[in-house]
Amino acid sequence: MSIRLAILGATGLVGQTMLNILQERGDYLDEISLFASSRSAGKEVSFKGKTYPIKELTEEALREEKFDYVLSALDSHLATRYIPVAKEAGAVVIDNSSAYRMAQDVPLVVPEVNPEDAFKNQGIIANPNCSTIQSVVALAPILKTYGLKRIVYVTYQAVSGSGVEGIADLERGIQGQENTLYPHPIAYNILPHIDDFLDTGYTKEEMKMIDESQKIFHLPDLAITATAARVPVKGGHAVAINAETQKPVDLEELRDLYRKTEGIVLQDDPQEKLYPMPLYAEGEDPVFVGRLRLDPSLENGLNLWCVADNIRKGAALNAIQILELLIQKN
Repeated sequence: MSIRLAILGATGLVGQTMLNILQERGDYLDEISLFASSRSAGKEVSFKGKTYPIKELTEEALREEKFDYVLSALDSHLATRYIPVAKEAGAVVIDNSSAYRMAQDVPLVVPEVNPEDAFKNQGIIANPNCSTIQSVVALAPILKTYGLKRIVYVTYQAVSGSGVEGIADLERGIQGQENTLYPHPIAYNILPHIDDFLDTGYTKEEMKMIDESQKIFHLPDLAITATAARVPVKGGHAVAINAETQKPVDLEELRDLYRKTEGIVLQDDPQEKLYPMPLYAEGEDPVFVGRLRLDPSLENGLNLWCVADNIRKGAALNAIQILELLIQKN
């Protein structure tokens, strides 16, 4: 079967990671088309022994080339311009931006959690927020086995979540230079601020985690709150999760569930100082889970800690896993 695939935003962090992952596991691909801005047009990229030029992203190109699938790593304002064009030209678009995540007719998919939703698409499938992805992967076995009444998220998010400029701001700060992206220095600091503030005092990032978790779980009334912070870590997001379950949690049973769950690696041995850390999640596919403990401050309370590579599992890999679901069905 010949599949015509395009990556939009192929020269950014997420686009490059998509290409690297497809090099590793894209046996179903013979050729690929790569699009970026006019600044990158003409550069060449090697993929599976062939050389491909970076093409300038235009509406005309998307109409003319007729792709089966499109992986979009564009920012939201560009996604809303180009994704409808690709869809109208007959492609199924998997979008990594926040542009369509909460659209009623667009499924929001994490393959380990709600794979069936991918097949309800009408030409667009949304990739969730990076911190949402790893959190719902960690929570899905809990929801299935014990039920969920309430979730409290506290995130510790790496600077790579802001792209190459976020990484550059951290490196500048370490060298004693002024920050240019973040409103305050990120080196040796923590910013309790990701994305814009809303009138409620929450940030857009915090509301993404709340709204997206409810949509993915199909639980619009699930009680969720969140605090999102940027930390001076290059890659790998960490999320502390406090969950209130409907039934009492048996920790050994839960550990066994995690050991058997695809896409999760359990690292939960406090005596051996074994717990998930961003440093060791970089470049890895799974979500790492540990620090499991009951919360004695409320009935059926549970604390856990999860870590994942935010560019890989939190963006590129999740999109490719969705692509593979569609290809396997077809």
